[in-house]
Amino acid sequence: MLRTSVAMGVGPPAFWLLSLAEWRMLTESAPGVSPLGRVEFERLMAAWPDGGET
Repeated sequence: MLRTSVAMGVGPPAFWLLSLAEWRMLTESAPGVSPLGRVEFERLMAAWPDGGET
């Protein structure tokens, strides 16, 4: 569980402060929501490039 939280950007100190309800909220996916696909990801990258590029 700790590895999962670190991979999500939640460090160990914050992890140990999470309630069970907060942990479940972070790790459960919403019903009917699918992960971001490659095409959608590429559209986001084009619309919001890193480094302030336009």
